[in-house]
Amino acid sequence: MKFYETTIKETEIYAGNYLNLMNVQVELPNGKLSNRDIIKHPGACAIIPFISENEIILVEQFRKPLERTLLEIPAGKLNKNESPITCAHRELEEETGYKAKDMIYLGKIATAPGFCDEIIHLFKATNLYDGTKSCDEDEFTDIKRFTLDEMKLMIKKGEIIDTKTISILSYL
Repeated sequence: MKFYETTIKETEIYAGNYLNLMNVQVELPNGKLSNRDIIKHPGACAIIPFISENEIILVEQFRKPLERTLLEIPAGKLNKNESPITCAHRELEEETGYKAKDMIYLGKIATAPGFCDEIIHLFKATNLYDGTKSCDEDEFTDIKRFTLDEMKLMIKKGEIIDTKTISILSYL
């Protein structure tokens, strides 16, 4: 059986600042009709910045949907017509105040493919040097340094729960 769903009709339910909620009528592989609620997202980049061979930077920030502060790798959404590498360099500097001489593409992840089309492009940043931290006006962050072993232990203890941050380790 071919596992493909043909789009019959898309209806926009909500248009937000950068997210759109769509109701999509689909034809299933067996010929029956069904509906899918899908969040359309512009995509994003996430970066694991290495201060040294074994020391990385994480960003601490409050996440309203979870009502708690999280530790995460720096990340941000793609601007319209922006390449992932340009986004990675921009977000690294905005969120950490560092620039990278070397930005290596690692791969990509689908964050929540059951209801969202967001793809996050993952990068490794090395040979860091001073830039200018300039978070968005509604973004408040602090940077923290950890070894990779400390980061892995925090994941095992449930102190780091962010998917992109956990996922990037599988690319190293």
